[in-house]
Amino acid sequence: MTSTITDEEETRPRRYNPLINPTHTRPILINEHTNDKTHIFLTRPLLGPLVFENVSSDARDHCANERTFLSWLRLAMYLAIVSMAIIISFHFKSQPTRLERKMALPLGLVFWLLSLACLANGFANYVVTVRKYSRKAALVQAGWKTQIVFTVVAVAILGSCVLFLSTDQS
Repeated sequence: MTSTITDEEETRPRRYNPLINPTHTRPILINEHTNDKTHIFLTRPLLGPLVFENVSSDARDHCANERTFLSWLRLAMYLAIVSMAIIISFHFKSQPTRLERKMALPLGLVFWLLSLACLANGFANYVVTVRKYSRKAALVQAGWKTQIVFTVVAVAILGSCVLFLSTDQS
């Protein structure tokens, strides 16, 4: 026995899981907004889930975009934790030296700013990619912003490691 879906059933809003969509907002169908001039994240309802048509490898690409954002978020959290550890200056056996106390706050602030830069870069990448997906535009990322952020983070980590090893008093 086969069932056919009528046009009325297809356009009728479906019930959504409250864990996935707790505000019970209407989903935003991306295919209806491909020619709009407004940004896809600013369409109404603001908290509505974005629903993309799964054509070819779209689902895989969206999942990859989300994983990339989560990687940026994880890096930002690691840098924030390192920042707090440097500012607090953990010393279990001895007191921090005067030089270490003097360097802790500026170095901690550098890592905190790098954490915010990673978070902003990851979110900006995510928003730009979703906007290009919604417009069905070709997606080519040059990655120069990412390379700059990673280079600055790597130099900061390497410099702080050299600094920590050179100030070791033991």
